[in-house]
Amino acid sequence: MAEKITLTKQDRKKVWWRHQFLQGSWNYERMQNGGWCYSIIPAIKKLYSNKEDQVAALKRHMEFYNTHPYVSSPVMGVTLALEEEKANGENVDDTAIQGVKVGMMGPLAGVGDPVFWFTMRPILGALGASLALSGNILGPILFFVLWNVIRLAFMWYTQEFGYNVGTKIAKDMSGGLLGKITQGASILGMFIIGALVQRWVSISFTPVVSSVAQSEGAYIDWSQIQGNADGIKSALEQYSSLGATGLNQIKVTTLQQNLDSLIPGLAALLLTLLCCKLLKKKVSPITIIIALFVVGIIGRVIGIM
Repeated sequence: MAEKITLTKQDRKKVWWRHQFLQGSWNYERMQNGGWCYSIIPAIKKLYSNKEDQVAALKRHMEFYNTHPYVSSPVMGVTLALEEEKANGENVDDTAIQGVKVGMMGPLAGVGDPVFWFTMRPILGALGASLALSGNILGPILFFVLWNVIRLAFMWYTQEFGYNVGTKIAKDMSGGLLGKITQGASILGMFIIGALVQRWVSISFTPVVSSVAQSEGAYIDWSQIQGNADGIKSALEQYSSLGATGLNQIKVTTLQQNLDSLIPGLAALLLTLLCCKLLKKKVSPITIIIALFVVGIIGRVIGIM
């Protein structure tokens, strides 16, 4: 009886590392098939010593494949387990291997976007941007390091999980747990994005709605402010109690101030929802960006923004 061929941890690490470049040869016909085939080459060489068997294995992995690049790892793990069984004489045909890949890549693709693009990256991006805005160089470094540590660890451990569980994981994909994870991640991701709208989207409508002369005591009488330290202290104390409207005798109210008194950030929220609706209608992101530039420039020129 021939000795069983087994993929070592080192073999699986080689596949894991190559899998980082899944989209390196993306194409419109079969999408990620080139990157997938490149990733699995070390395992194929280990499992099949015969040249013809290696060629046949690589050919079956050149079929159509497309999913989120990070959640592709459990698919790879299961595929490695199947290839190992096939190389050891088990009844696993090419159709079964491709069927498992196709059956897993669809449901997992729906998990990757809400977990990574809509949840993890906004959270880490907001953390890094907050540090960067305060002049801390650790902002971008922290984002880069944390993102890649999480990404690499997730891809390794999920590949190992898929390899150890083998074909059983394919059955779990049809259960309700995956749907709950997707729904929960989507809700959390939308919550994070909603919280970031007010912080990162800024719109200011400048048309003046009203100009009202304020009564004495409602503004700083600059003629009474002395030009020394005591005068500066007095002005700051009055500003602290009166607010920005106390700087001038004439209180000017803009359209933006009225909107903020109703619902702060309403314009930013409406713009975000409009962009989401346009994206849902398949409008190109480039078109939306150019339109925002044009509207902003025109609004500035005619004095409404």
